Amino acid sequence: MDTSLHTMNTLFEQLGLPSSDAQIDQFINTHKLFSDNVKLEEATFWTDSQAGFLKEAIQSDSDWAEVVDELNTRLRG
Repeated sequence: MDTSLHTMNTLFEQLGLPSSDAQIDQFINTHKLFSDNVKLEEATFWTDSQAGFLKEAIQSDSDWAEVVDELNTRLRG
């Protein structure tokens, strides 16, 4: 089991995205989910592998689930 600390920065690294605080803020400011009908992993801005990772994290309630939930909330804010 992966026991490393999962943060928003490490989530973005896992997704292959720029992961500094400023880069994360920029991503969130330019990628919004306005509809509650769209699941996080169904957003059009994810690659297939990114979407699969997010879906698996949520469905399996993995150790990534908490930070993925935080990302979901921030993208809807």
